[in-house]
Amino acid sequence: MDDFYRELILDHYKNPRHKGTLDPHDFSYADENPLCGDQLRIDVRLDEQQRVKEVAFTGRGCAISQASASLLTEKIEGMSLDQIKALTKDDILELLGIELTPVRLKCALLSLKVLKAGAYGLEGAQYADED
Repeated sequence: MDDFYRELILDHYKNPRHKGTLDPHDFSYADENPLCGDQLRIDVRLDEQQRVKEVAFTGRGCAISQASASLLTEKIEGMSLDQIKALTKDDILELLGIELTPVRLKCALLSLKVLKAGAYGLEGAQYADED
């Protein structure tokens, strides 16, 4: 089963879903993992019911951080802000499906950190997009 998840991670890393930016967007947040330099920005556009209508991400980093962002952006389509705020570390680990070392865990959770910070309306960090 681990092989399936490793292939899934590689596929999302090499062929990311929802890669890009949204302008205009209802919220956007960017941050980085200082341990390894992974960078991520997530833009979200909501519909009239405050559900995710469109989502996009940009960034750079390891396969785990980028695959996690791709998988997470797929998962949240149609979710409400309350559902996004309720997402947990376990939701990300379930999406990835493999055991992670503590350092890799930080990589995997960057997308959740960025998404939830944006959903809670925190002031986003900015970095230069070099994609």
